[in-house]
Amino acid sequence: MKPFRKSHKNDFRDAEATAEAVLRPTMRFVPTKTVEQLDLQALHRVRSRLVSQRTAVVNQIRTFLLERGIAVRQGLRSLRQALPDILAKRTDVLTLRMVHLIEGLVQDWHHLDGRIEAVTEEIEALVAADEACQRLMSVPGVGPIIASAMVAAIGNGAAFQRGRDFGAWLGLVPRQISTGDRTVLGRLSKRGNSYLRSLLIQAARVLLLWPAKWRQHSFGAWLTAASMRLHHNVLAAALANKLARIAWSVLSQNRVYEPRAAAMAG
Repeated sequence: MKPFRKSHKNDFRDAEATAEAVLRPTMRFVPTKTVEQLDLQALHRVRSRLVSQRTAVVNQIRTFLLERGIAVRQGLRSLRQALPDILAKRTDVLTLRMVHLIEGLVQDWHHLDGRIEAVTEEIEALVAADEACQRLMSVPGVGPIIASAMVAAIGNGAAFQRGRDFGAWLGLVPRQISTGDRTVLGRLSKRGNSYLRSLLIQAARVLLLWPAKWRQHSFGAWLTAASMRLHHNVLAAALANKLARIAWSVLSQNRVYEPRAAAMAG
C-alpha cells in the first residue's frame, strides 16, 4: 500500500492507502492460512531453529579442535565417529578442562539430535495423514519435509495462476532489469519464502548426484542437455525451479506426478 499513501505516514493516511490498494483490479492478495497450515509452519520453524543450533554447536567443537591442531573431515557423521578417539587419545594437545568442555558440547549435540528427531517424526506423522503431502511426495526429490513445508506455505496453490508464478514467488528466477526494449537478466532474485527455496535447491542438488536416474523422470532429456552448458550452481537453481513448478501443478490439479517415460512404457 506504500505507493498509495499520500505525504507523511500516519494512521489516517495508512487506512486511506489500504482502502485504495484493495480496490485495484490487479492487486494480489495472500490467502488466509488454515489452523493445520499454521501448525505445520510452526513445526518447521522450530525444526529449522534446532538445526541451526546444532550446526553452531558442531562448528564450535570443530573450532576448538582446530585450535589444538586437530582437523576432522566435514560431515556430522565423521565428527561423531572421530570424537571418542580424539577425546581419549589426544590428551597431548587437549587439556583436561578442554576435554570436559567438549564433552558438555557433545551432550548439547545429543540433546538437539533428540529434539530434531522428535519434531521430524511429528512432521512425518502429519504428512502420512495428509493427502496433498502424499501427492507431492510423488515428485522426484520431494520428501516429507519439503512436501509439508510447501503445503504449510501455499496450501493447495490457489494463490498462483501458474507454476511459473510460484517459481518467481520463491525467488528461483533471474532478477530482471528491463529498459528501452532491452532485457538484462541477473542473479537469482531470492524473493519470497527463503526456507522453502533452500529446501528445493537442496533437493535439486541431491538429484544431480545421480545422473543414471535422470532418464526415469520426464525432465531427464532437458536435464542432460542443460548439464552440458550450465554451471553446476546454475543448473541446481534451474532444476529447483522446475521441481517447484511440477509440485505446484501436482497440488493445483489434485493428481500425482507421472513421468512421461513411465507412462509411455506402460
